Order: sequence, then structure tokens, then C-alpha cells
Amino acid sequence: MLRAYGVALNTHVLALLFVTLVWGATFPVLKLATAHLSGVEVSALRFLIAAVCMAPFALRVPRRTWLDGGLLGALVLISYVVQAFGLQFISSNRSAFLTSLNVLMVPLLGILFGTRLTVSVLGAAVLACAGIGLMSWEGGANLLADAATIFGALAYALYVIVLSRRASLHVPRQLAATQIVWMALLGSLWMLLDALGTDKLQTLPSRLDLSILLGLAYLGIVATAGMLFLQAMAQRHVSADKAALIYAMEPVFAALFAWLWLAELLTWKAAIGGAMVVLAVVLSELRNNMAPVPQASS
Repeated sequence: MLRAYGVALNTHVLALLFVTLVWGATFPVLKLATAHLSGVEVSALRFLIAAVCMAPFALRVPRRTWLDGGLLGALVLISYVVQAFGLQFISSNRSAFLTSLNVLMVPLLGILFGTRLTVSVLGAAVLACAGIGLMSWEGGANLLADAATIFGALAYALYVIVLSRRASLHVPRQLAATQIVWMALLGSLWMLLDALGTDKLQTLPSRLDLSILLGLAYLGIVATAGMLFLQAMAQRHVSADKAALIYAMEPVFAALFAWLWLAELLTWKAAIGGAMVVLAVVLSELRNNMAPVPQASS
């Protein structure tokens, strides 16, 4: 049974890797969408689409799930909105690097929640961030956009920590559904307040062409509804610091897709940086699997 549990844990790690792979394709989509829509509009619309998909699972949900879903939904909403805002002024590569700082923030913030910070975890996080820096760091700084993106990384680090601590208390599909419903409600309210005194709502339909609608569908159905469900399921069995390291693979997948599908140049610096991130994730998982397996009592 214990060995079977080890296999299940690896399956959950693979599920989070798949989540990260799907997210790797969101940066080009967000960049296209934010050329015509504000960060708030992109976020609100993707969450509304996701909420429609998850609405059946939001019925007859316990009050405690709604409360935890509200907290998690608010954290991820802030993260997504400020990231989309930042992408209006900085490149997707720079955004990917600044967002990845949550890999360092998770183990450091974990100290406040009673988690012991180990040298191996901190070392793997530093290695991952250094690798992403090699891949993504470039010029084109914008103080406000950079600060907003880093704040989004902080919000997401808190989300990863809270999700790892609360996910085991709830049914995954219900926790994902309540998060998304809260995100849709709060995001829509944010969009309405942001549009006060402007013509943003009136011009919104004219700014939604087919490519943007398809991008929003991908963001809402696949990257939000589907991946939040997988997160809620997998992070029941994966610690916050390990989950954050796995999520550091996002810019690696983004660079790989850009190279394979868009024929973008993959430099040696980017390749070495990506290898460093992969190494950090592998070392983290290898150290966990090398721990002695407890023997079942006879």
C-alpha cells in the first residue's frame, strides 16, 4: 500500500506538470488579447467562461468550501489581473521571469505558516529562478508593470500555500468550482468598476474578433476550469514548495512551444536556463523518492 501511495504521488506530480504545460501556452494568448482588451477585461471574461463550465459542480456545496474557495479565488484573481495588466507594457518573457519569483516566495512565506525551510528546497528554488532568468531576462523595464507583476507573483505564492493546506479538506471539483464562481463574480465587478466613466463596455463587442474569442475560450475552458480542477486534486498530495518548483516549468514550456510552433529562436542561453529549471524540479523529486520507504508492520 505504501509503495502504491508513492506511485500515486508521482501521478499527482505529473498532473501538476501537465497543468504547467497548458499554462505555457497562455502567455502568447494573453499577449494577443491584451492588445485589444484590458487586463481586467481579459480576466473577467475568461472567468465567466470557466464559471459556465463549472456551474453544475457549484450546486449543493458546503459553506466551508465556499469560504475557502472565496479566499483562493480572490488570490488567484489578483494574480491573473495584475499579470495581464503588466503584459500590456512588458514582454511575455519578462512577465514569465517576474512571475516565476513565486518559486522563491513560497518556501520563504511558508516559514510564516510553520513550514520548515530546508537548504535543498531553497537551493532548488534559487536554481529554478536563475534558470528562468537566463531564459527570460531582458531589457524593456517598466516600473509600474514590473511592480504589478511581482505583486501578482506574491499573490500566487500565497495561493499555492493556502491550496496545499486546504485542498485535502474538500472535494476537488467543488473547490475548483467555488473558486471559479468567486473569480467570475469578483472579476465582473472589477470590470464594471473599471469601466465607470468610460465607454469600455460599449466598445467591448467591437474589440472581440474571432481570434480573441478563441483565445478567451482556451483561457477559460482549458487553462482555468480544467487546470484549477487538476490543481485542487493534485495539491492534496503535493507540498506547496514542490508545487511551486513544478510551476517554474511554465516558461520552459512556453519557450519550447514558441520554438516548435512559431519558429522562434531558441538561444543557447535559453536552452541552458531551461535545463537548469528542469534539473531543479528533477532534483526536488529525486530527493523525495530517495527517502526510505517505511515498512508495513506485520
